[in-house]
Amino acid sequence: MEKVYQFIEDHKDMYLDWLIELCKQPSVAVQNRVIRETINLVKNHLDDLNAKVEIIETPGNPIIFGELNSSKKKTLSFYNHYDVQPEDPVELWESPPFSPEIREGKLFARGVADNKGTLLSRICAVHAYQKVYGELPVNIKFIIEGEEEVGSPNLEWFADNHVEMIASDGCIWENGFKSIDGTLQISLGCKGMLYVELCAQGANTDLHSAKAAIIENPAWRLVWALSTLKNEKEEILIDGFYNRILPLTDEERALTEGIEYLEKEELEQLGVKHYVNHLTGFALKEKLIYQPTCTICGIESGYTDEGAKTVLPSKAKVKLDFRLVSEQDPGEILTLLRKHLDKHGFQDIEIIPLKGQRAAVTNITDPLVDKVIKSATKFYNKEPQVLRSQAGTGPMYKLCQKFGIPSVGFGVGNSNSKNHAPNENIFISDFLEGIKLSALVLHEFAD
Repeated sequence: MEKVYQFIEDHKDMYLDWLIELCKQPSVAVQNRVIRETINLVKNHLDDLNAKVEIIETPGNPIIFGELNSSKKKTLSFYNHYDVQPEDPVELWESPPFSPEIREGKLFARGVADNKGTLLSRICAVHAYQKVYGELPVNIKFIIEGEEEVGSPNLEWFADNHVEMIASDGCIWENGFKSIDGTLQISLGCKGMLYVELCAQGANTDLHSAKAAIIENPAWRLVWALSTLKNEKEEILIDGFYNRILPLTDEERALTEGIEYLEKEELEQLGVKHYVNHLTGFALKEKLIYQPTCTICGIESGYTDEGAKTVLPSKAKVKLDFRLVSEQDPGEILTLLRKHLDKHGFQDIEIIPLKGQRAAVTNITDPLVDKVIKSATKFYNKEPQVLRSQAGTGPMYKLCQKFGIPSVGFGVGNSNSKNHAPNENIFISDFLEGIKLSALVLHEFAD
């Protein structure tokens, strides 16, 4: 593989230019911006690999499918996405979010960590391997969607109707990071999610706050409803919420005990004094990886700009996400949430479901897991951190576990990549290492 690594080093400026060009595209799915232009750019890169490329139209943004079939015994697929989060709040960016800028060895741009850096690292890995060896050791499939940031509403339809197209012996998942000490993290799954909006309605118009003496405030109504969902110990109080969560296996416990979690360093980086419930050690890692959450993502009502405006708002709304684990089903959790609100007298609170994903995990003993871990250890001369699951969510189940396809994730992000936040970034060195590691994985997977 040394020849491949050297080729990547010799052409690192070209690969970086490819990434910069892709990050200039404001492909924000929720706003449907420059989607076709971004698709064409990605397609051009796949065409250069001599891949058979199809653009699969969906009711939303198209899915890009690329295949390099050289009749090898094994097939490896790469799942990624070309869409990104909105850049707001723009005023907090140190450089324009879609004008990529290099500072102190980092590339700053919206989407560079999530997910364009990792997407390009896969394409560049195949490109470099081809240039050095001519022929790939495995068949390769690229599955690149454009709606991951809005819950992948059409990916399951694509997978269900193109089972042969997505079939593979293993899938390399779309994202990953290094820990604070620079150790590569490898994830074997991801949490599920139920994302909802709760709405409380008061009068049919905003009123002078003097009317609060006799007219109910929907903001208070919503706050009281929220207070029934979770207690101060972070325990979710919805009846039946925990029923489908499986206990940890001995293998999962051993894997988690082996993770070195740099608590002090993370707390300092985040500027907080302690974790919830003052957790530490195994209990902290267990909660992060294996336990569900209920989180307020945003709340809105009345007047929040500068100065005073004495108003009684007519409407209040909050966005919540529940990160789900094990066998928790988002549809069932939605039903339990409705029953919970009704039971506590909040029948008037409207629930608007926005996203739903099942949790997904790959068997620890699967050959793909072994190959990726050994490849990472060989490349870095250091064992990676292996996470049973990401703390975040993705459509892994829809594309992989539902069809018996194992999936393992790693990527080019760092512990402070600021995904979904201003000043999103990756180290250029991590991008180049991600190319090399992806090339090594496809090489080793052939055995």
